[in-house]
Amino acid sequence: MKQSRLPAAVIHRTWWLTLGLGLWLLTLPAQAKPEQYVIDPDHFSIGFLVRHIGYADTLGMFLQGSGAYTFDEETQQLSNLRVVINTDSVFTNHAKRDEHLRSKDFLDVAKYPEMVYTASSAQRTGDRTFTINGELTLLGVTKPVTLKATWNKSDRYPILIGAVSGFPYVMGVSAGGSFKRSDFGMTYAVDNGWVGDQVELILEFEARRQ
Repeated sequence: MKQSRLPAAVIHRTWWLTLGLGLWLLTLPAQAKPEQYVIDPDHFSIGFLVRHIGYADTLGMFLQGSGAYTFDEETQQLSNLRVVINTDSVFTNHAKRDEHLRSKDFLDVAKYPEMVYTASSAQRTGDRTFTINGELTLLGVTKPVTLKATWNKSDRYPILIGAVSGFPYVMGVSAGGSFKRSDFGMTYAVDNGWVGDQVELILEFEARRQ
């Protein structure tokens, strides 16, 4: 049986079309995908502000915390956010006050060693700004708390970090929000106004892409 052959011109044209399509595909930008990020504990600042007897805000920190989340740079979609703050690490640069904050009047760290913030998504509000409607668990009580976040920068880190192989890809974020501590059952000195009810929460961190 005689085999049919395509004309040489058709084969030639098909070859060039295939090559052109391949080269075009190579020029397309790589599509981003959801990536896992882990907050670098050495570049994680957790601050808070609480009014003292109406005079001025006391600035405090939590010195230990961790966190992770998933983020897609292409779609700017956030998911699986979980931030854990060690309540025993509270620090206001005043030993007696810090001891009181760890007591049952405030954080009750012996019973509740962690406070946790979680969120499953975020709403984009600008080019690099977001509203995160999550939940805070404090003193065993879980309540909704909204954070406003800014995606500052994502790039290869210019400095080698410890034993990390190569220069990690790092994302930097500034976030903040507020809540009433009385909503979580922390009512000490609220009625007489000695310690403010409103707590301003400040989160600054760098997170490494895994």
